[in-house]
Amino acid sequence: MPEHFSHHLIYGTLSDYLTGEELTDTDDERLRQGIYQMMVEEKGYQKEELIARATIDTLFTRCFVRSSIDLTVRLGNLSFMIIRYGPGSLVSRERAAVAAARVLHPEYRIPLAVVTNGREAELLDTATGKILGNGLSSIPDRKAAAILLPSLMFLPKQEACKLEREKRILNAFDVERCCL
Repeated sequence: MPEHFSHHLIYGTLSDYLTGEELTDTDDERLRQGIYQMMVEEKGYQKEELIARATIDTLFTRCFVRSSIDLTVRLGNLSFMIIRYGPGSLVSRERAAVAAARVLHPEYRIPLAVVTNGREAELLDTATGKILGNGLSSIPDRKAAAILLPSLMFLPKQEACKLEREKRILNAFDVERCCL
């Protein structure tokens, strides 16, 4: 396992709930793993329907940022929701989550995004940026998602100038400014 430098308390390693991969054990990672477990054991998704740790790379004004999408949720062949974890306030994470959902898939905009700190959550409509629900209970379980899926708008990929604007937003919100 590569050496990892961080200001976070590291407890050792843990096994990823979805993949079994060995990961650095931190408070944040424990909360992510709890979200993964909730999605399978409480919300009813199959592990194969959950894609962990997707990334979007951006480079603007010599500032490279690797944004992570903690979870992409799929039903059938459609990625319909992303979940982004971050400690603290949710409101400051909404716009970046919407931007990530709009650029992650190469063919269409993912219609739903969730921001969560592991205890609270907001479900967002990525076409409008509006909050559809609050709390972990607002995250649709698999049965609700299957019913909701036909009514979701999978808008086409945005034109180049709008796509770049979303990537700039993601870059600005996700740049690491901690401890500078």
